Amino acid sequence: MKTISKITVAGVGALMAGTALAQAETLTINSFGGAYEEAHRECILTPFEKKTGAQVRVVTAYSADAFAQLRAQKNAPQFDVIHFSGGQEIVAAEEGLLSPIDEAKLTNAADVYDFARANLAKGEGPAYSIAAIGLLYNDEAADPKPTAWKDLSNEAYADHIVLTDISNGYGMLGFLMINQVNGGDLDNIQPGLDAVTKLLENGAIVVSTSPEIQQEFAQNDAWIAAYASDYAYTLRKAGLPTAFTQGAEGTPASFITANLVAGRPNQDLAVQLIDMSISPEAQACFAEKLRYSPTNAKTELAGEVAADVAYGEEGVKGLIRFDPVKIEANRSAWVDAWNRTIAR
Repeated sequence: MKTISKITVAGVGALMAGTALAQAETLTINSFGGAYEEAHRECILTPFEKKTGAQVRVVTAYSADAFAQLRAQKNAPQFDVIHFSGGQEIVAAEEGLLSPIDEAKLTNAADVYDFARANLAKGEGPAYSIAAIGLLYNDEAADPKPTAWKDLSNEAYADHIVLTDISNGYGMLGFLMINQVNGGDLDNIQPGLDAVTKLLENGAIVVSTSPEIQQEFAQNDAWIAAYASDYAYTLRKAGLPTAFTQGAEGTPASFITANLVAGRPNQDLAVQLIDMSISPEAQACFAEKLRYSPTNAKTELAGEVAADVAYGEEGVKGLIRFDPVKIEANRSAWVDAWNRTIAR
């Protein structure tokens, strides 16, 4: 009987050790589903698994939902690396949900633009991709071709402009840029609302989703839309002659970040995944697959890809990140004001 007990204890001990090893070699992350998740797997996760021998478990969860889960799991977090595109890492870091990242452990950090790794010590993970918001335009019909946000008011484009509702994240950033160009700021969005009123009076329309933009370009003679660079590529793949330009006054940017979750046992492995995310190879793959802008200065892109993104020192120089925390604090009031404006 004693012998059986010893064997049982030894067996349990071996099982526990094996379980701990398995946990140490598995990372749980979120990704954003669809084409993004496919690219995420191809550009980062599969190469990481091959390099390290670890496994990556993916939970499909967009930024707001992922943040809600992270908060709910505060005392027993399930994610090792969590990805955000709406600035949630700022609040998550303040709440102690994220761990600071030692830049010395990131072999690619030195090549990442300063703005994309500015707050690692606070717990805000690096931006590994950027959705640049500018002007999508019909390269054959738009004459002259737009080069600046102020060009939206050009009468040559009357009846051919598409605006996106600010309930859409990209629509919000585009509106805030219109507001800024017209003299507003995050404390005063009335100049932007006034500008939108004039655009609507001149025939602009408002849509809510990206497929609706495609429909307007394909069927209703739309020429210009304030939206993200990646969607110009989507429209071209659909056979529409669409190009992208960064407005001369600046380019609103949605930062896509990879963040280290606090309270997890395998943080060294998680840091390796974050490091691969900011490598030039991974970022070149993301740019080619989805037309997201790279943050590693050593990323090399082909000419057609480079034309669709904010690329290189000159390209990223004009990036603008509107304060995500302030946006969230004012979102409800701004949406109400926007809805009243477009309902007139």
